[in-house]
This record gives sequence, C-alpha cells and structure tokens, in this order.
Amino acid sequence: MTSWEAAVEAQIRSAQERGEFDNLPGAGKPIPGRGLPYDESWWIKSFLEREALPSDLLLPTPLQLRRRVEQLPDEVRDLPTEESVRSYAADLNADIVAWLRTPTGPRVAVRPVKVEDVVHRWRADRERAAAERVAAAAAVPPPAAPPARRRRSWRWWRR
Repeated sequence: MTSWEAAVEAQIRSAQERGEFDNLPGAGKPIPGRGLPYDESWWIKSFLEREALPSDLLLPTPLQLRRRVEQLPDEVRDLPTEESVRSYAADLNADIVAWLRTPTGPRVAVRPVKVEDVVHRWRADRERAAAERVAAAAAVPPPAAPPARRRRSWRWWRR
C-alpha cells in the first residue's frame, strides 16, 4: 500500500472509531432505484425532485411560452389592478415576440395574447367573484345580539 493510501485508511478507521459514520441518513435502507432499468436522466429527475423545481423548466422555449399563455387567466386572477394585468400580459407578449424574432427549438405555433381579451376576462372573473361573495354574505344570517343584562338596582354598600 502506498503512503497516501495508508493515510486515507487511517483517517477512515479513526472516523469509524469516533462514530462519524453512525446514524447516517439512509443507513439500513435500500438504495433508491435499485432494480429499475437504467435511466440516463436520473440525475436531472433527482435534482428537480430534491430542489422542488417544476418540470416545466426542461421544456423548450416555445412550449414554455404556450404553457404560460394557457395559465395566463389563473396567473392574473389575483392581481389587484387592471394596470398590473396589462403589464403582466405585455411582459408575456414581449417574451413571445423575442422568441418569434429568433425561434429556437421545435416549431410550435405561439402567438401573442390579446391584452384587451385578458383584461375583459379578468374583469368578468372579479365581478363573478364579488357577486359570489355578496350572495354568500346574504345567505349567512347576521349573528344574534347577546341578551341585554339587567342592571341591579341595589349596590353592595346598601345592604
């Protein structure tokens, strides 16, 4: 054994004696994925799972843009003002136009969104939500007032 191998073995042996290898995470558990066929992208999948990242990051740009267009009504639903909705839609359109100028990836049809349609749908969703809140408030009866307490006419020092 060479001198550096002996030094490494000595360090491992001393760490074992100190108990640094005891109670490691995963000790006594089977190796995950054992028995499954080999997957070339196993490390990407484990990274996405470990870091809790959405798998949309792996999609090519045009598919990411299409997904953003599909999710646009849900994204703008909670925005407070019409100006913020217009700004969000304009940013999405800017990304789409930038991709259309220099397309990369698969050829997928992606068109800019119509900002006025997005704003109109946002208004309709807000009005519907407000009407539902009003209907729910009208359905719940107001809380009953507590019974009035009868005042005593005598005082403790007048006994």
